[in-house]
Amino acid sequence: MYTPFDKTRVVLRRCAVVIAGITCLPTLIVPPMASRIYSHLHQVWLKDSTKPVWLAESEKAGGFF
Repeated sequence: MYTPFDKTRVVLRRCAVVIAGITCLPTLIVPPMASRIYSHLHQVWLKDSTKPVWLAESEKAGGFF
């Protein structure tokens, strides 16, 4: 149903996240803006398939909920 990304795509996405994080470093000093940026970078970092990040994370939690 969901297709996993190949390793090159995952590595390129994570490199882009690192570059974006370094670029946004001055903006990360402002707390309200920082939380939004961190959240978006975290979602991009975790995405390794076409499955939505929230669904993949909730499946990892298992029977906890």
